[in-house]
Amino acid sequence: MSIWEILAVFAAGVGAGTINTIVGSGTLITFPVLLLTGLPPVTATVSNALGLIPGSVSGAIGYREELKGQRRRVLRLGAVAAVGGLTGAALLLTLPPRAFETIVPVLVALALVLVILQPRISRAVLARRERSGSPGDPDGGTLLLTGLLLASVYGGYFTAAQGIIYLSLMGMLLADSLQRLNAVKNVLAAIVNSIAALFFLFVADFDWPAVVLIAVGSAIGGQIGAKVGRRLPPTVLRGVIVTVGTVAIVQLLLR
Repeated sequence: MSIWEILAVFAAGVGAGTINTIVGSGTLITFPVLLLTGLPPVTATVSNALGLIPGSVSGAIGYREELKGQRRRVLRLGAVAAVGGLTGAALLLTLPPRAFETIVPVLVALALVLVILQPRISRAVLARRERSGSPGDPDGGTLLLTGLLLASVYGGYFTAAQGIIYLSLMGMLLADSLQRLNAVKNVLAAIVNSIAALFFLFVADFDWPAVVLIAVGSAIGGQIGAKVGRRLPPTVLRGVIVTVGTVAIVQLLLR
């Protein structure tokens, strides 16, 4: 890579780490940059997955206060995310490159609708539980586990906007603050990225300079994202999610 390509990949890593911690969709920053440096799509995807792990871990550490009291939830949801991530990674190497991309914009659009409607849906779910006298499953039940499994399959395959899908599902089915759910989202993303990258280590080719540049940049971005994201009120955070998601849909449709 030229010096300008090195700077571009590093800057993309910082940007991806920041936006992944706050919302998700950081891959939509790094992936196009890697393609512009001349990497084949699959090599760019696997290099990106490995490089973003430090950013996901960094963001999760930055949200450690919001993770307190959520150990059981993280372990349960994390196990599901790991299975989905491994499945998605295997599919990346067996399915045609554009197999998932045709439905990705639809998934992201649906997730954004759920994010917008999440307060109303949550109130309706809470009211129904109060009427029935049932507290509901504190971890979201089978519906959330199934949704997160499918989202993690997609995350292991491509990763872009998986955080938005996680937040929309958890926000709809879990009675908790958006910031605490965002903390869980960062852990789930770290698990999926790590599982997928470990799988790729044995079966795919990496561009190691790109991996290192994205890793360092995303680790820095994860801390920036945690500092910014934790200070955003729920309404503002929801607005950021919708804005980033809309940009993601446009970019995916134009690819």
